[in-house]
Amino acid sequence: MMEKYGVTHRLSTVYHPQISGQVEVTNRELKRILERTVGENRALWSDKLEDALWAFRTAFKTSIGCTLYRLVYGKACHLPHEIEHNAYWALKHTNFDLRTAGDHRKLQLNELSELR
Repeated sequence: MMEKYGVTHRLSTVYHPQISGQVEVTNRELKRILERTVGENRALWSDKLEDALWAFRTAFKTSIGCTLYRLVYGKACHLPHEIEHNAYWALKHTNFDLRTAGDHRKLQLNELSELR
């Protein structure tokens, strides 16, 4: 059939993650998330891997204009009700009490300068 229409057929693969560098970028991002969550006790990194993957998959990616979760499943990712409620409460508490938050931040900065 291809010879009839003069088409030259060549075998190739469309997907080359090792060529695009995306694997390295993803691994670097996951490593950064793990470093921040594990802290000094690096022996527990395997316990935090699932949380790091969740954070990576649900973070908004500017290049694609959505989260990876939404790209794969076609819908937004919703947190369990208890966690979502606590997140809204913390946001509400922070937004309405800016003076206290500012004072707390100044205290933290003073403590940091004393440690130096």
